[in-house]
Amino acid sequence: MSCSVAVSNSPVFSPSSSLFCNKTSIISPSSEALNLTLTHLKPSSSPASPSPSSPSSPFRLRLQKTPSGSLLSSSFSASKSTSSSGSDSTAGLGLGSVSTILKRKRPARLDIPVATTAMCFGVPATPCEVRREVEREGDGYSVYCKRGRREAMEDRFSASVKLQGDSKQSFFGVFDGHGGPKAAEFAAQKLEKNIVDEVVRRRDMTKVKKAVKEGYLKTDAEFRKEDVTGGTCCVTALIQNGNLVVSNVGDCRAVLSRGGAAEALTSDHRPSREDERNRIENLGGYVDLCNGVWRIQGTLAVSRGIGDQHLKQWVIAEPDTKIISIKPECEFLILASDGLWDKVSNQEAVDIARPSCVGINKPNLLGACKKLVDLSVSRGSFDDISVMLIQLENYI
Repeated sequence: MSCSVAVSNSPVFSPSSSLFCNKTSIISPSSEALNLTLTHLKPSSSPASPSPSSPSSPFRLRLQKTPSGSLLSSSFSASKSTSSSGSDSTAGLGLGSVSTILKRKRPARLDIPVATTAMCFGVPATPCEVRREVEREGDGYSVYCKRGRREAMEDRFSASVKLQGDSKQSFFGVFDGHGGPKAAEFAAQKLEKNIVDEVVRRRDMTKVKKAVKEGYLKTDAEFRKEDVTGGTCCVTALIQNGNLVVSNVGDCRAVLSRGGAAEALTSDHRPSREDERNRIENLGGYVDLCNGVWRIQGTLAVSRGIGDQHLKQWVIAEPDTKIISIKPECEFLILASDGLWDKVSNQEAVDIARPSCVGINKPNLLGACKKLVDLSVSRGSFDDISVMLIQLENYI
């Protein structure tokens, strides 16, 4: 297909320099008119030179005559028109003239840089940060994370099976960051080690709650030394010697399916709780109702967490911990951020996940995680949502 480009003799498009043409060549009726053949389009069956009957194209590029010996002049030749000044300047291109074909030069290849883990304010980025969805299947567990309306995913998770080479020991965690992903990233990397180190050091199941508490407080202290903003809610599950040790700060939650009945193993730490509000007020803080949400000092909607340096006087990192013995009726455990629990009740979550986890030859834990996330999204959740399912029959 051939087309021509016309350059209007208008002050709006009148270059001061002769980069492509000078003023006299624009207005001169004797200037060369070049038909530009678009080689990247499908060629038409019509000849390159327009027939006398065809109307003049409004798109015509008029260039000054190329100096002799130039690169362009060596690639084509055209007969000069002898027609009158009012006639079309292409009329002189007869059948004997060579059709002008200007081939476009292929542009240089663009190397677009790919984001690396070093681009996360000094904290390595997990897949949750750079993807909209993250999924993982492991030995007896699955996790699925979906980013909400934020530019970056602020949820994180950790999962370690066969701790110290023991298949009956594992650690799992879900972390819901706020004010950025830094605190959640840090806790996902450090909390497990700090807790396990404290448990090993004591070697006494009667002191596990104390060990978990020290692990949380140590992680909080280490993060605050980083001198970065933000905080994170946490829910963790340590499985050891047939016991399930569940801890939390903030509004991430752990729910156990016991024979199909949902049993919450944690209680959300929010300023709306009377005991939390009293603790904050006794420490000189205040709790306000802002747009229907209770907040500490009018800002944060959770009363415990790791980080939150500017509110550390009231937002403590001390977890609540519950220990239960894993029995045959303990089917599976759900660890999830509030992106799920704000839209899905405990029993609903168990009822939806159970058919994919119990009484079948090939449990589909990942599919159950996705169903729960999709349900929350369908009910209007704009938050990051992370759901982890853990089969408990392996630890009896």
